[in-house]
Amino acid sequence: MNYEGFFRSQIDRLHQEGRYRVFADLERAAGDYPKAAYHREQGGKTDVTVWCSNDYLGMGQHPAVIEAMHTAIDRCGAGAGGTRNIAGTNHYHVLLEEALADLHDKQAALLFTSGYVSNWATLSTLAGHLPDCAVLSDAENHASMIEGIRHSRANKVVFAHNDPEDLHRKLSLIDKGRPKIVAFESVYSMDGDIAPIAEICDVADAHGALTYLDEVHAVGLYGPRGGGIAEREGLSRRLSIIEGTLAKAFGVIGGYIAGSSAMCDFVRSYSSGFIFTTALPPGIAAGAIASIHHLKNSSAERERQQDRVARVRARLDAAGIPHMANPSHIVPVMVCDPVLCKQISDTLLARYGIYVQPINYPTVAKGTERLRITPSPLHSEEDIEHLVASLSAIWSEIGLSRAA
Repeated sequence: MNYEGFFRSQIDRLHQEGRYRVFADLERAAGDYPKAAYHREQGGKTDVTVWCSNDYLGMGQHPAVIEAMHTAIDRCGAGAGGTRNIAGTNHYHVLLEEALADLHDKQAALLFTSGYVSNWATLSTLAGHLPDCAVLSDAENHASMIEGIRHSRANKVVFAHNDPEDLHRKLSLIDKGRPKIVAFESVYSMDGDIAPIAEICDVADAHGALTYLDEVHAVGLYGPRGGGIAEREGLSRRLSIIEGTLAKAFGVIGGYIAGSSAMCDFVRSYSSGFIFTTALPPGIAAGAIASIHHLKNSSAERERQQDRVARVRARLDAAGIPHMANPSHIVPVMVCDPVLCKQISDTLLARYGIYVQPINYPTVAKGTERLRITPSPLHSEEDIEHLVASLSAIWSEIGLSRAA
C-alpha cells in the first residue's frame, strides 16, 4: 500500500470539503488579554483580538494565578517527577483536590491531566467494572465521553438531547436492578444550551441510576462560587459524579472528577488513564488553586462576562448577524457553509485583526458550520463594536442573508 499517498489523499479531501484545520500561530500577551500577536506563515506578526478562547474569564493571565505558579516553580521545580502512585504526588495536588471537593460539595475529588482524560478514564473505568452496566448517553455528549463509554465495552443507549422523557423511556426498558449510569453535560459547548439537570436527576433516581455530569463549560462561570450550573441550581448533592476542567474558566490545564470518597478511590485504584500518567506539574496545580480560590470569592468576573455576552448579542441583533439563541456565554454565529465559514474567519484575521476559529464538521453537524464567539470580561466596548462592524462588512461583501 502507498501509505504516504493515502495520507495525502485524505488531507486533500478535507481541503476540498472546506474543513481542513489550520492552527493560528498565536503569542498571547501577558497582562493584555484578549490581545495576542499572530505570527503569519509568510513571516512577520500582527496584533489581533481573540474572540474564541476558552480562557473564558481571562484567569490564565490573572496576577494571583501567575504569582502562585511562579512561587510553586521556585519551591518545587518544573515537573511532578512521576505518576501519582510513584513519587509524583505533590502537596499542591492534595490541596487542589480538597479545593475541588469543596467547590462541588463532595467528599473527594481526583485530578487528571486534562478534561478529555478525566471523562475518558472515569467513564471507561466505572462502566467497564460495574457488572453488566448500561450507560445512558445524551445524543450531544462530547467525544471524550463517547470514547470512554466505547472503551468500557458496556452497553450504550443514546437518549434524545436534553430530553428527560426519552431518557425515562429508554431506562424503562432496562432491568431496574442492573447498574446504570446517566451521562450528560450541563452547558453544551457548540450550541450553548443547558441541560434540565433536576429533571434528568429525577428520572435517574427513579430508575436507580448513577448520574455523571460534565460541567467543563460551566465551572468557574456559574453559581455563587463558580461551582457550575449544578451549584447555581442547588443540585450538586443530587449528582453522583461531577466532572470538570481546569483549562477553561480556571485558566490553566487539567481535569477532575468529584464525588464520594469510595468512588474517587475506586477510579484512582482501577483506572489505567490515571495510574499510568505522569502527574500535573506542581506549578499548574498551584495556579489552579489560586484561580479556584479567587473565583470562589469574587463574582465580578462572572458578572462582567455576562454583561459582555448580552452586549455582543444585542449588537449582533442590531446588525442582523444570525446567531443561535441560548442561555449561556457561548455565542454561535451561524454561517452554515464550511467554505464560507473558513473564508469569513480568514478575512477577519487578515483584514480586521480579529481571530475567530471556524467550527466545521465533525465538531458540528454538516450544514451548521459557525463562528463560535466567547466574549470575556476583558473585551472592551471598542472590541465589540469592531467585531460586529467587521462581521457586518463581510456579510454584505459576500451577500449572506441577514437575520430579521
